[in-house]
Amino acid sequence: MSSVSANAGPSEAGYLVEGGRTLRSWLFTHDHKRIALLYTLSITLFFFLGAVAATLIRLTLIHPDGRLMSAETYNKTFTFHGVVMVWFFLIPSIPSTLGNFLVPLMIGARDVAFPRLNLFSWYLYMAGGLFTIATLLLGGVDTGWTFYTPFSTMFSNSNVMLTVIGVFVVGFSSILTGLNFIVTIHMMRAPGMSWYRLPLFIWAMYATSIVMMLATPVLAMTLALIGLERLAGVGIFDPALGGDPILFQHFFWFYSHPAVYIMILPAMGVVSELICCGVRRKIFGYKFMTWSMLAIAFIGFLVWGHHMFVAGQSMYAGIVFSILSFVVAVPSAIKVFNWLTTLHKGTIDFHAPMLYALGFVGLFTLGGLTGLFLAAVALDVNLTDTYFVVAHFHYIMVGGSVMAYLGGIHFWWPKITGRLYSERMAQLAAVLMFIGFNLTFFPQYVLGYMGMPRRYHQYLPRFQELNILSSIGAAVLAISYLLPLFYFARSLYRGERAGPNPWNATGLEWTTASPPPEHNFQVTPVVTEGPYEYRHR
Repeated sequence: MSSVSANAGPSEAGYLVEGGRTLRSWLFTHDHKRIALLYTLSITLFFFLGAVAATLIRLTLIHPDGRLMSAETYNKTFTFHGVVMVWFFLIPSIPSTLGNFLVPLMIGARDVAFPRLNLFSWYLYMAGGLFTIATLLLGGVDTGWTFYTPFSTMFSNSNVMLTVIGVFVVGFSSILTGLNFIVTIHMMRAPGMSWYRLPLFIWAMYATSIVMMLATPVLAMTLALIGLERLAGVGIFDPALGGDPILFQHFFWFYSHPAVYIMILPAMGVVSELICCGVRRKIFGYKFMTWSMLAIAFIGFLVWGHHMFVAGQSMYAGIVFSILSFVVAVPSAIKVFNWLTTLHKGTIDFHAPMLYALGFVGLFTLGGLTGLFLAAVALDVNLTDTYFVVAHFHYIMVGGSVMAYLGGIHFWWPKITGRLYSERMAQLAAVLMFIGFNLTFFPQYVLGYMGMPRRYHQYLPRFQELNILSSIGAAVLAISYLLPLFYFARSLYRGERAGPNPWNATGLEWTTASPPPEHNFQVTPVVTEGPYEYRHR
């Protein structure tokens, strides 16, 4: 992928880091790169708040009697953890940070299509996030992050309504981000950049944006109906009022299963970029990779019912949803096959981003395989509401998404800041995360198989050894999360200058200065070949 050579010149006085240091210049910026950094700081804050709740959960589960907190406090704590991690970290993590920073750079644009709307989406995110955090801390919510009815509408005395309002508001941030990316990718590509010359990260963001646009309004309507029933007593979900609680689950999972792909599709795009650079080879089966992303986005709308095999839905619907759940595994398997084929017989550079990418492939594969267990109706009847489900969810969402997110941050950190970090410490953090994650969540597969139910703060003594092992793994995992904060902060002050392309990578973002100037490119780039054209090692 070639571009006008003048773009590799020096940055405009380190625009992102050094220029416009006033708070006003940041809070009223229209630059997609600065907005991405605002999102990064905000998401990091929410991540560590959710991680504190997870720490309290694991400390409580060390002892079978759950001595650290009462049952009510435990319910509010895991609800806090779920709400914050799902809606304020996992869903916006890659699209709002790396997506905002990289999409215009990767397609040769000066900015996103709607810069003011982009900034407004961050304000919506912060308003919804801070409002929800305040609500969860001042009284809390005990319904779980899924807000299942009729408990959330009629029986819970906690701050359900206020939390629902916060999540409702933050949903519009996702919609605006998705709209911005779709229009930007359609209308603002550099000359010569056809659809099959787009980097796979752009394809991933495009597929994700479609899901954001189509699925998030369903969540908004569902939350509005909860408010209507809770405040006005209108019978929608509560059977005592003539409602149907299964209807809520249909609405909720129609959004929430596609939301899984809002979390995982961007991760797939990041990992594709990291693997290609780490092996210095074109991705195997580029067109299959692009269409498999779109297939995952499409089929993801058809499988919501596999969350409801034991909820009382039709037996025949369960069979259909089971079949479709196996079907959606096919495009995911294509991606794993193509990544492994790209790696096959390649000379791999085991730098930190590559270690994160390889960790993602391993954890995502294991999480996906155990998802097939849950897609089989006969097995799911026994495994539903056990720790097997908790482990599966975290292998996909946390092991997969967070591995890819941190891998992407490490890979593009020199481009974002113009500085290099400590490679040895970054490699250590990647290895610790992989070890800590497996120590934390693999025992939970065994616990679930043995019958330990989730969401209980007390359990049978025979489960204690595995719970202690899981809590030890959580401590290792916490160290792996804290290490990057240290060496990234240090790199800002003492890190070596990175130059425009420290990885010798392809892509338009590597043809401009580090950090990029205000409008990305001094001269509009012209694309003459496809992505990942590595000519030598």
